[in-house]
Amino acid sequence: MEGKLSEASRRAVPSPIQQLSHLAQSVGAVNLAEGFPDFPAPAHVKAAAAAAIASDLNQYRHVQGICDVLSETMKREHGLYVDPLTDFAICCGQSEAFAAAVFAIIDPGDEVLLFDPAYETYHTCIELARGIPVYVPLDPPSWTLNGDKFLKSFTSRTKAVILNSPHNPTGKVFSKEELLIISEACQEKDCFAITDEVYEYITYDENKHTSLASLPGMQERTIITSSLSKTYSVTGWRVGWACAAANIAAAIRNIHVKLTDSAPAPFQEAADYAVKRDFILQLLTDYGFHISFRPQGSVFVFAELPRSWQISDIDFVTNLIQNAGVAAVPGRGFFHTDSDDQSYNHRYVRYVRFAFCKSDETLEAAAWKMRTLADNNGTMKLNGK
Repeated sequence: MEGKLSEASRRAVPSPIQQLSHLAQSVGAVNLAEGFPDFPAPAHVKAAAAAAIASDLNQYRHVQGICDVLSETMKREHGLYVDPLTDFAICCGQSEAFAAAVFAIIDPGDEVLLFDPAYETYHTCIELARGIPVYVPLDPPSWTLNGDKFLKSFTSRTKAVILNSPHNPTGKVFSKEELLIISEACQEKDCFAITDEVYEYITYDENKHTSLASLPGMQERTIITSSLSKTYSVTGWRVGWACAAANIAAAIRNIHVKLTDSAPAPFQEAADYAVKRDFILQLLTDYGFHISFRPQGSVFVFAELPRSWQISDIDFVTNLIQNAGVAAVPGRGFFHTDSDDQSYNHRYVRYVRFAFCKSDETLEAAAWKMRTLADNNGTMKLNGK
């Protein structure tokens, strides 16, 4: 019966990242690959969920429990006035909120602009809606937005722009100037914007997150998606939301109800990462990685392999898993842009993503294991000899 599977399912094949994750699990590698914490969630957050369960808030919850809190947060953090009764769709995590948002606005043949490198889920959601992903490459090493490239990517079929800031995998926080370029283009071209803001409270140094919806003229056309997962270290609870103008939010809610009905009821009621970032940056620098960009937000370091290491990202990660027992993510899975410039394409197989949202014990264990691959000069023994 395999031949009767849908075209969409045939396109959704396991990525090299998934395959390497299986390898990491099979050898019990220290997990610096996936962006979920391995330390406890805050006690007061767990207590609130336990109290909700004890109070029998365990059934479908169509009265959306956290909308009043979210409305106040939008006003306090972004200066946005939203109606808690009409402007939210509470979903099973940001991933479902994003998918429902895409299904609510994208018709077959519509084009959607994304910034490359990009989290791979975006591409799949757009394709499932029969839309066309169009990638706009960010310029390394600081992953800056080239306004000319961006504006030239619009066509008469462009329906929406996707913005993830703070950014996965690079850790970039889009600047106010870049946000203005995006907002002006969306208004001029009469496009939607869908934002992924799950890392909004995880920023470093002087960098601060600004929601695209807070810029003049953007609230009416922006769909904000976010979740509890990263902020409260509860990635398994699967509580996320979309915030948009009432008519758009209603369309997203209608799709959400058909997909999963409701988000977990008790969880609707219901750490300093800068030090961890600096720890892993120093670790990678000591081992010869080229750190040309310090993460401004999120929980990831996107590090470039030294040019003297004649090895690809996949080979490096495979060897790191097998010989050191430490898992990371090859960078190529986040890139989608084809270029005639072969040096440009070659560079994209030179990045590796490390997650640092881990306990101190996990980070120390990873550091110890990676030192077993170091020779007397402090460079990595990639072949395990």
